[in-house]
Amino acid sequence: MSEPSFFYEGDLIAVLTSQPLGQMLDYKAPVGGCWQGAFVEVPIGPRKTLGVVWGEGKGDFEYAKVRSVIGVLDLPIMQPSMQEFLRRVSDYTLSPMHMMLRLATRAPGLGEPPSMQHVYRKGPSSLDRKTAQRQQVLAILQSSPDTDFTLKELVEASDSSASVVKGLVNVGAVKKVSIPKDTQFPTLNPWLVGKSLSDEQKNAVLQLKNGDAGYSTTLLKGVTGSGKTEVYLEAVADCLKRGQQVLVLIPEIALTAEFLLRVVERFGARPAEWHSGVTMTERRRTWKMIGQGKAQMVVGARSALFLPFKNLGLIVVDEEHDSSYKQEDGVLYNARDMAVLRASLVDGKVILASATPSLESWVNVESGKYKKIELMSRFGRAVMPRFEAIDMRKESLSSDRWISNKLKNLVEARLKADEQSLLFINRRGYAPITLCRSCGNQIGCDHCDARMVEHRFSNRLMCHQCGETKPVPKVCPSCNREGRLAAVGPGIERLAEEATELFPDAKVAVLSSDLFGSARALKAQILDLAQGKANIIIGTQLVAKGHNFPELTLVGVIDVDLGLQGSDLRAAEKTFQLMRQVSGRAGRTDKPGTAVLQTHQPEHPVIKAILEGNEDIFWYAQAAERKAAGVPPYGRFVGIVISSTDFKEAIELGQTMARNIRPLEKVGAEVFGPAPAPVARIRGRSRVRLLVKAKKSVYIQSAISEWVSQFKLSKSLRLSIDIDPQSFY
Repeated sequence: MSEPSFFYEGDLIAVLTSQPLGQMLDYKAPVGGCWQGAFVEVPIGPRKTLGVVWGEGKGDFEYAKVRSVIGVLDLPIMQPSMQEFLRRVSDYTLSPMHMMLRLATRAPGLGEPPSMQHVYRKGPSSLDRKTAQRQQVLAILQSSPDTDFTLKELVEASDSSASVVKGLVNVGAVKKVSIPKDTQFPTLNPWLVGKSLSDEQKNAVLQLKNGDAGYSTTLLKGVTGSGKTEVYLEAVADCLKRGQQVLVLIPEIALTAEFLLRVVERFGARPAEWHSGVTMTERRRTWKMIGQGKAQMVVGARSALFLPFKNLGLIVVDEEHDSSYKQEDGVLYNARDMAVLRASLVDGKVILASATPSLESWVNVESGKYKKIELMSRFGRAVMPRFEAIDMRKESLSSDRWISNKLKNLVEARLKADEQSLLFINRRGYAPITLCRSCGNQIGCDHCDARMVEHRFSNRLMCHQCGETKPVPKVCPSCNREGRLAAVGPGIERLAEEATELFPDAKVAVLSSDLFGSARALKAQILDLAQGKANIIIGTQLVAKGHNFPELTLVGVIDVDLGLQGSDLRAAEKTFQLMRQVSGRAGRTDKPGTAVLQTHQPEHPVIKAILEGNEDIFWYAQAAERKAAGVPPYGRFVGIVISSTDFKEAIELGQTMARNIRPLEKVGAEVFGPAPAPVARIRGRSRVRLLVKAKKSVYIQSAISEWVSQFKLSKSLRLSIDIDPQSFY
């Protein structure tokens, strides 16, 4: 990348702001000048806003009328590589640049000068008078000893009041401290001795260290429990020794607790964190320290890709196959793919880690674009779990039971041996359908084309599309009959209810993201489960992502067929990955594990592949099917979603677009649709989908831009473009 330019006072400069203006604006450089990439405050009409000096101004406006930059902010300049990254992501996703800048500045108070602030920590004194609210405040502080809370953040996290916190300060149980708003993170020590590694792990570490200089992407594939984390932490140590920064992306906030413990054990200090569970105070601090090079390592969610790294050397994408790396609103990007792009712009390294890689990564390895390092066996004396299927067609269960007799016996055997069992179902809530037995009405959301899901723990119905909730009715809203509503089908809460009845002496813990008030509480529960504080864990897909439960020896999947339904082209791939991942939680120490799949179609190719462990055969078969159909990763898909409060308006625009596809025909692309989306209405807006299919070699973005620019949208219409869609709802 070229060095940034300097602009002297009065020079015309182009400034990118986060305002939806559709273009950059010309300003005069301020007194003292400014560098390209500098964060500045500029006037837009009567308001002031934050912007970035992008380069030289166009000069297509009368110079005398051009306004001056108000001032340069005391922030590290945006690196040329970061500017190029934002531009390329914008071009690839067809997202406007102002939205890209918003992604890159998602921290509060960046324009404020350095100052002091009051934060609250755990104090030295014990409580003389205990109340529920006081104990809750202290529990929050104890669970996050390295986190500083402002008064507002502590009040919100503990669901208490400011007077409660101030009362705890008065008795010394909470300490009030004045600190600078932004301080350097503790130094990580990469020369500390890590855990002892197996020969296979040592060989993998050597391959990572001895790779070519400059950019490279490596797929680190290892069976569950093989120690992938310890391997890539050695690559992290090597990067830190060179004085470079590291970014580790994780798919789930709940995974951070256990991972951070490993980082502290390896490097002697905590890294920076970046995800929705981080306080606003910490978010601002993290953003600034990264830009100054005073945060060596960041552990974060997908949006951490847009942090202003000063000297980024390595990006690790853990559980790279996970679909949560795809952003589904705003800028529609895939963090896994964009991580590769960002590393390539700074000559950095990328490690994609997974036990069940995505087919996209598998194809890139086969074509030679990515390197591959494989861990074939579990660490130490642990062995892979034994798989078996239970044919539910042969089971005789009552209509309100979902745990088969065989699985029940297996759980009871684990209880006697003082071992943990996991019962898995990928469905939140108590029951997916609430049905009237008189008129057949299924209670749906008022704003979406979706059924409302009963959540019995909170006695509410919830729409999983828009989040709308309402009390569970006693009377059918359609026929007004009382006492005729019935919950149909199982969810995680219903499964927990059944497990409690079947195993009355067991301690049952339910692990679902919607049952915890904060990410902090969820992480605390996972740590408790890892310490064996429950006999039976009832979990959704949350438990399938990288957790380590040493005492867990049995995994029972209640409805393995659930993911095979629908028209998703990745249904087989996702089901295979999910089942292999969740079954991999069993037998991770010296105790052998068993994974049991309850299914109504044991002869299904995906089920057979899981049971037989024919992983390579499965991937080759999937690749052959996709290649024959010309679909990703051997082709290109672009999803177009048109939404409006008026369905007729949306479908008419879709039909008009489908009739005028000349720009797409020029590159050999096909258009399917329009058709109502599978979820045809969300938040009161009707949705219509079109699907564009093209060859992989085609640069589809320019054709899409030309095609879409033909149509003028009314104020009520919205159009979103999803390059390489992961979901088709």
